[in-house]
Amino acid sequence: MQIWVDADACPNVIKEVLFRAAERTAILVTLVANQPVRTPPSRFINTLQVPAGFDVADNEIVRLCQTADLVVTADIPLAAEVIEKGAIALNPRGERYTPDTIRERLNIRDFLDTLRSSGIQSGGPAPLNQRERQQFANELDKWLQQAKGSLR
Repeated sequence: MQIWVDADACPNVIKEVLFRAAERTAILVTLVANQPVRTPPSRFINTLQVPAGFDVADNEIVRLCQTADLVVTADIPLAAEVIEKGAIALNPRGERYTPDTIRERLNIRDFLDTLRSSGIQSGGPAPLNQRERQQFANELDKWLQQAKGSLR
């Protein structure tokens, strides 16, 4: 089991949490992006640079992830695809997507896309706050405990 990170849009503070977790637990973390990503030297942290292009990084994550891997992403369609493949999807705000919640999130995303395409400005997401960072760390720890239990 390993952790895949949709690194192009992942906040640096969340990457730092993941880097510390990789060292502490010896779980492999791979950051996938279409540009170079800086990481600390570690045998548990890898980067995978993919060519630029629409959904190239997402498609590579879907191709490489396996059942029970963790995928960190704010991209709702990517989360839906990895859940369908049997992986776990967690967004940087600490929301763990499930097969039940992902359908609702896809509907909301599509609705907001429709609004934006009609010229209505919906704004972007609010900055990550301390509560959300803690929620992410808590959900990551839950997954790490499950992963450690299944490796025994």
